[in-house]
Amino acid sequence: MIRWEGIREFVAVAETGSFTRAAQQLSLSVAQVSRQVRDLEQHLSTELIHRTTRKVSVTEAGGLYYQHCRPLLDGVQEAERAVSHLQDKAIGQLKITAPITYGEERIMPLVNNFAQQHPQMRIECELTNQTLDLIEGGFDLAIRLGRLQDSSMKARRLSSRTLHVCASREYLKRHGEPHSLSELQHHNCLLGTLDYWRFCEHGRERNLRVQGNLRANSGRTLMDAALKGQGLVQLPDYYVDTALASGQLIALLTRVEPEREGIWALYPPSRHLSTKVRLLVDYLVEHMPEHP
Repeated sequence: MIRWEGIREFVAVAETGSFTRAAQQLSLSVAQVSRQVRDLEQHLSTELIHRTTRKVSVTEAGGLYYQHCRPLLDGVQEAERAVSHLQDKAIGQLKITAPITYGEERIMPLVNNFAQQHPQMRIECELTNQTLDLIEGGFDLAIRLGRLQDSSMKARRLSSRTLHVCASREYLKRHGEPHSLSELQHHNCLLGTLDYWRFCEHGRERNLRVQGNLRANSGRTLMDAALKGQGLVQLPDYYVDTALASGQLIALLTRVEPEREGIWALYPPSRHLSTKVRLLVDYLVEHMPEHP
């Protein structure tokens, strides 16, 4: 009889070089992973993993065993994936995280539409501007804006965004329109969490320090102040595109706007993406225009 117990845990430890990271990857406790690997070693009557206080490494026998086990697990995962594709259904719980405003305005309406098409799904969403750890938080999917930090996570581009400097007609009537970056020092620039604005001048990125009488960690607060003529603001397009289209705000310094940057779906690294995550990401890609 073939013994499968412990093989998945052993392969995870061999690939991550850590019982802790293997446990996180498998959503198990470290004690469970350690016990399964130890039982497997006893069954084989050989040491597969060499353990010290500082390092975990594969023994010669462990390396040989891993070379045979990895293809077996790949075959099982491929079989499961084939069945999932055949069913083509999203079933079970899906836990996602996204930035607050972008999540409310762009992501969650699409997720709700997706949920209507897949009533067997249970969706849990945490909207926060903090960068949460997907493995630690048990998240299947995260939405990230802008440049991605170096990470072991897999990523797929969903859409893009850019930043616009804009102001109300009322403000521009009183203070005039800036035509160069140097003129910004003469204007009331409404600030977010950073004390500089981003531009692209002569093909190079430039961060320019600006000053104003309002600082807020809320894009909606800055948007409201700009609409009321309090100053200039630099915000992502999903905040201001409606106001720009209606003429409530006027886009400024468009020739030096920063280049568009990605909006991403991030998910934990695995050899095969689960059906529920794959279907949701495909749905978001299909329904999120590249240039809103």
